[in-house]
Amino acid sequence: MQFLQLLARRPGSLEVLFQIPFCQKQFPCLCLSTSACVYSKKKKGNSYDQVDQEKYKNLVHSVISYKTSAQTPETILEEDNLLYGPPAKHTPPIKAGTRTPKNWVPLINPSKRILPASSDSKVPMKIRLQRAKLPSVTRILQQTLSPQQVFYLEKWKQKMIEELGKEGFEEYTKNLFLQGELFHSALESIFLSGETAAREQGDDDVVAGYLSSVEGVLEDISEVKALESGVHHESLQYLGLVDCVAKYQGQLCVIDWKTSEKPKPFLQNTYDNPLQVAAYIGAINHDANYNFQVRCGLVVVAYKDGSPAHPHFMDPDLCSQYWNKWLLRLEEYRDKN
Repeated sequence: MQFLQLLARRPGSLEVLFQIPFCQKQFPCLCLSTSACVYSKKKKGNSYDQVDQEKYKNLVHSVISYKTSAQTPETILEEDNLLYGPPAKHTPPIKAGTRTPKNWVPLINPSKRILPASSDSKVPMKIRLQRAKLPSVTRILQQTLSPQQVFYLEKWKQKMIEELGKEGFEEYTKNLFLQGELFHSALESIFLSGETAAREQGDDDVVAGYLSSVEGVLEDISEVKALESGVHHESLQYLGLVDCVAKYQGQLCVIDWKTSEKPKPFLQNTYDNPLQVAAYIGAINHDANYNFQVRCGLVVVAYKDGSPAHPHFMDPDLCSQYWNKWLLRLEEYRDKN
């Protein structure tokens, strides 16, 4: 008893005496209070308890029952239907309808009477263009260019003026028109006088390269019916001057000769030329001066360096498409004027 009293007088002695024999680690009483605090908190509700277990029973079973997926396209579709509902059937957006001309006139004249060929039918027609107060095809197309076409045309013009100067650009455009006229005259001589005479004329000429360029195309052309001939659409009231009407590979075509310094291997590279051809086809078919009808077109791009020309053939379906576009441009011109 006296021994215990002596130990009690020294602080910490009793704690050492009773602590070492019974445990190797100290466990503060704070640990008990903390545990009591944790377990005394109210248990939170589990959000998964609110899920319809019966509804998703098959899905859960398929997920936990296989180490690797045993799903098939059918089971995946079933699960998607279960999770997200049946797929909504997507309806593709309806494209805006193609514009149709208000005053539609057919490309082919159904009431035109085709007369039998006369004895002098081998001579190409060359009808003088009547300079009446009617717009030409060229004028209509120039005054109905799209804003994009106007922008790029003006951009090209400014670039050329920077390189050549204003006077140089005017001289350049003048030479281009002159070369075009000489090229058309040389072609007319080929069809009227024969290839040899025209070649001799063009050997030392500025159009020699263009003539070499179209050699392959000329081999496929036969039965020339019209050359540099005026046309007049009697109901739509516009005029034009057709370069050539002849058979190309057996198909009667309105042929438009074009010159270029850059390659134009595709029809879309020729800009409004297909519309011009379609306009001429429609005019011929509705002009009483011509005792035939045309259904096809041909745009021939000749090159100054003599490289082979690009002939762009337009079948009846394509001509009909461009004819509708031409009618829209004609309507636009009428609205502006």
